[in-house]
Amino acid sequence: MAAKRVLILLVLSFFQLLPMVGDELDGGKHERIPQHVEQLSLEMTRLLHEHVQSSLDWGGLVFAALQWWQFWAISGMLDLFFTLCWWLRKRSRQPDCTDEGESSSSSTELEEEEGGGDSDDKGHPLMTRIFAKRIWRSGKSMAYRRQVVEELVGDLLAVFQERLSNRFFPALQPAIGVGSTFEGWSPCGDDAVYPLLVPLKPPRGHAFHLELGTAGQTPAKNCIRVEQECTCTRDQHVENMLCFLHHPEEVLWRNQDSSLLGTVCTDSYLDAQKIACWFQNLVTSAWGEMTQSHHYRMKVLPSSRSCKLQLTSASGRSLLVEIVFGVQQGDSDIFLSSQATETIFAPSTTWSVTYAVAEVKFFRRMSRQAPHGTIYLNCLQLCAGILVSAGFSSYTWKTVVMHLLNTIPLSSWSRWDFMMRMQDIMWYLHGCLEEKRLDHFFFGNENMPEDIILPAAFQAAEPVNLFQCLVHDAAAHAKALREFEELQDRFTRLLIFGV
Repeated sequence: MAAKRVLILLVLSFFQLLPMVGDELDGGKHERIPQHVEQLSLEMTRLLHEHVQSSLDWGGLVFAALQWWQFWAISGMLDLFFTLCWWLRKRSRQPDCTDEGESSSSSTELEEEEGGGDSDDKGHPLMTRIFAKRIWRSGKSMAYRRQVVEELVGDLLAVFQERLSNRFFPALQPAIGVGSTFEGWSPCGDDAVYPLLVPLKPPRGHAFHLELGTAGQTPAKNCIRVEQECTCTRDQHVENMLCFLHHPEEVLWRNQDSSLLGTVCTDSYLDAQKIACWFQNLVTSAWGEMTQSHHYRMKVLPSSRSCKLQLTSASGRSLLVEIVFGVQQGDSDIFLSSQATETIFAPSTTWSVTYAVAEVKFFRRMSRQAPHGTIYLNCLQLCAGILVSAGFSSYTWKTVVMHLLNTIPLSSWSRWDFMMRMQDIMWYLHGCLEEKRLDHFFFGNENMPEDIILPAAFQAAEPVNLFQCLVHDAAAHAKALREFEELQDRFTRLLIFGV
């Protein structure tokens, strides 16, 4: 394992420093070269010592390492690497006498080779520029589609709110874009689904009470109980307002709409499937009133706990939207969601806890604070989009990156640091696998940004281990380590060959 890590470090280092050979070295680059070389040299020394010590433990025969192909690769790349480092150190101490025309010509050739690009990319490592271009195109497409989705769902909700203003159905609040597409990255590219969470509030005369399941329940039995409240005195200003508790049922039936309990509830609990069906019918009936109906064909896709819409433009391009429903936990950024997350069957009155609103707030905070050219989203999309097939979910990658963003300053996520940050992500995940522990970001995290509002129980809770399944399952742990080795090999091939 140490040998492979040394090899990967050398590949990363080579691509990190290679562009400096052909580019004009300004003052900032002069300062960066010794720092990079010193940091990488110390890290390689530590890893090689680990590798040699491991060989000694096996039998004390250091020369046995010569039988490994990794050792030969390391030897050859060491020669190349330190030769390059020596040349760069020597050049960094010399006066800047690079011919400006030659440098400009070299930069233009790279632009032509890559198909042109943003001038901000000039001078950055070649591999960084290649990956950044792929992800930049995807991000630009997502930004446009996010705007289309937000406008469409906002217009839909405006129509519904007018229709339901004097009726006893859940009060629909403004939608909140959640998920990777609204965080600025997506593992699915143009095929991404655009999810939005629509918070529900109780109508007048009703109240929602959250009944949260206990830790360890599978699935967690989180339910939302609906209670009717007396409105005899509270809502006297509302004309013809009758009280569900103190007026006869015949009078209520004759003078008012049916109760919330009789439409989207089962046994006094909010029913996620009934709410989804009710909302889907609203969309179907209201679509003709929408200006978007002139530009898109709309189809409601089958979904038992959400409303999935497929919008197809005149050119035949499709846009997938998923509207889920949530009830806020107090005044926090944590919601109970209609979308079930467990793989096993869950009753329709069971809701799941979602951290999606808190997560999107975290990434928006990072976006506001990050300097121009920050590449943490590039790193995340590369991991979750290109390397996800290795067996690690996109949520695992996101959790790792969120932890690193909370510890590594945003100034250290520049494009010059792309390879080093990718190395940090890979090694952080490897350390979690070895320890069989990856802490959930929102439980017991003392470095939580202040603008993210969590229930008091979250702040005092013990960290939740997302790798708990590996603790008592040796076979699953061994499989995860094997998958990580395959992931390392794939990552190395990606760096060398670009595929």
